[in-house]
Amino acid sequence: MERKIEEFYQKWKNDIIRKPLVLYGAKQIGKTFSVLEFGKKEYKNTVYFNTDNNKELLGLFKKERSTEKIILNLSLLSGETILKDDSLIILDNVIENDIIKGLKIFGSEHSKYHFIAITSKKEKLSEFKGEELQFKGMTSMDFEEYLWARGEKSLAELIKESFTKKKTCPFHKVALDLFMEYLETGGMPEVIYESLQGKTSYELDAIKQKIIDVYKKEVALNTTLIDIPRGLEVIDSIPEQLKKDNKKFQYGLMGVGKRAKEYESTINYLVNNQIVSRSNKIKTIKSPLSSCKDKDSFKLYCSDEGLLFTMLHFNRKQLLSDENKKEILYENHLAKTLVDGGYSLYYYQSEGKAEVNFVIQNRNGQIIPIELTTKSNSKAKSLAVLMKKFTIIQAYRITENNFSTKKEIRYIPIYAAFCLKDNKI
Repeated sequence: MERKIEEFYQKWKNDIIRKPLVLYGAKQIGKTFSVLEFGKKEYKNTVYFNTDNNKELLGLFKKERSTEKIILNLSLLSGETILKDDSLIILDNVIENDIIKGLKIFGSEHSKYHFIAITSKKEKLSEFKGEELQFKGMTSMDFEEYLWARGEKSLAELIKESFTKKKTCPFHKVALDLFMEYLETGGMPEVIYESLQGKTSYELDAIKQKIIDVYKKEVALNTTLIDIPRGLEVIDSIPEQLKKDNKKFQYGLMGVGKRAKEYESTINYLVNNQIVSRSNKIKTIKSPLSSCKDKDSFKLYCSDEGLLFTMLHFNRKQLLSDENKKEILYENHLAKTLVDGGYSLYYYQSEGKAEVNFVIQNRNGQIIPIELTTKSNSKAKSLAVLMKKFTIIQAYRITENNFSTKKEIRYIPIYAAFCLKDNKI
């Protein structure tokens, strides 16, 4: 399946000052597959190493500090000839600093050997930082990539054109129906692939549950997390947290007497490793938004809509008929989309309880509120109140209706949310 990140890989390969690439992202989102496919298309051969418990490989990187000796030994270990500028060397499941130190040597020497290291441990990247390396994050498939997988690339282009030119989308109903399917599958490549092969919703739920179990195992096997049970409690509590009218994270939902300080490091770990995303409450708006946040009041969202769909025990009929269930998935989708676009998440709540779902700050420093409006809250006035109070000149309202603009507010259909991360807003 075609992925947006392929364009980045191509630019990286052709960069005259190319450095070893460290690709990070949560498990099961297609990192390894996308890199292997790139190697197959663009190189004479691909040399793959799984670094997990690979003592021989780790010993090599600990011992050698000569690029030519490292390449010679990698060639011997793999049984493959490694060519300058025509072999892709993949190091998968990287968590060891010694391997990264070895890659830094290739970066500092502007080597003609092409390395991509893959890791799901984003929290480790602070230890890997250095000008000798290039870093790139990857996420699960967004709705545009889902449309590509379904052979609906022309529809995706129409949606982007409607967003850019601020005009209605001629296939609005078709796009909305396909988006409902996407909410059920989510963005995990395996789930989308099996859905396209005709698997039933029960079979897809089983696949998604397997992925949820992989995430839980990732938490359970982590050596730096002090209290593993708390990490699992947080993951399991997210569906109930999001089902509340007030979606603020409440420790009491995990049991009587639960306290914030007991879970702080656990939640930070889950956020840093892209298992969940966090949106902090703000009661005032000024630049930078980070100066306004209330660290003790926040919401947590699931990293994938499809996984949340299964964790909530929803079915397609409920999704189509229950506005409250639909709103949960819509809000989670917006959170995921904005995080994937590189935005920090905040939500605005006044003393009078007026709430706007998201407030972001773009690359130019402009503050933009984004309000989700569904049939159940179609008369929400929080956005207008916020704009007047803080003199906001631009805002988005996400709806099930077609594209439109009314005064300073742009109305964007929920299926076009991916345009918010792919365009300068």
